[in-house]
Amino acid sequence: MKHVLVTGAAGFIGSNLVERLLELNYKVTALDNFVTGYQKNIDPFLSNPRFSFIEGDIRDLETCQKACNGIDFILHEAALGSVPRSINDPITSNDVNVGGFLNMLVAARDNGVKRFVYAASSSTYGDSKALPKVEDNIGKPLSPYAVTKLVNEIYADVFHKTYGLDTIGLRYFNVFGRRQDPNGAYAAVIPKFVIQLMNHESPTINGDGTFSRDFTYIDNVVQMNLLAIETDNHGALNQVYNTAVGDRTTIKDMTEILKEYLSAFDPAIKDIEILHGPTRKGDVPHSLASIEKARQNLGYQPSHEFRDGLKEAVEWYWENLNKN
Repeated sequence: MKHVLVTGAAGFIGSNLVERLLELNYKVTALDNFVTGYQKNIDPFLSNPRFSFIEGDIRDLETCQKACNGIDFILHEAALGSVPRSINDPITSNDVNVGGFLNMLVAARDNGVKRFVYAASSSTYGDSKALPKVEDNIGKPLSPYAVTKLVNEIYADVFHKTYGLDTIGLRYFNVFGRRQDPNGAYAAVIPKFVIQLMNHESPTINGDGTFSRDFTYIDNVVQMNLLAIETDNHGALNQVYNTAVGDRTTIKDMTEILKEYLSAFDPAIKDIEILHGPTRKGDVPHSLASIEKARQNLGYQPSHEFRDGLKEAVEWYWENLNKN
């Protein structure tokens, strides 16, 4: 039985990965410190004999070593996300995203882990204006968060070349879906707008709404992580891959589609006004991924286009966020 460690397992992406791994009969160890994750996200797994949980922080090397003991594969999701958060507090973002990442690499090396798969980021493309984004063509980072994610890729490459640790980096593009936190100062745009619209509040778009994103449904991300640990294509290892749909939607259009889907549950939502504020510092104007490398090397085929994923997500939000 393959044993997988998921860091950040009580978070949005991590908990979805744990759920799918258990469905596929993997043995799973989970690690989280509950800074951005929630106990409720892992509660359904606690009765599963193939699941074990460690409460701890990746900034502590001893905790990382304990978590990596007996592990075959690591899915490293633990990080402090959010460009604005990193601008407000670059030191903590660096401590977690770089220092914690390095601890995990060291622990993976010391414990003979077969493969280290980690959450990279589309923010690594920085000021590159080229579209679509191709893995080998990046620009200069536009935020401290982007710097940390670029450093992750460099460290992963060095650990392979120096210590022989096999790694795969997945550059996530604006992931959304079930269990994504709608609350807090650094909530992602889709769940944040969902909760505002459900409360009949006007969402505020940063800028004129023409910025575009390759919004990626959670099931596509889960698929990429599974392909990364299951592939037997040696040439696919020690690479980074865009994890996206390969299409883009403007923030303005995304908001209108969101209103359309939510109006099916509450017709009053269709008349809510959308506001506009200043453009946010560190924001990349447009993101659109090429997913050809993932198709060719890993056999990736997105299961959900944006509209399909958003419809499923809205149904989940309505059922789960409307209980209050």
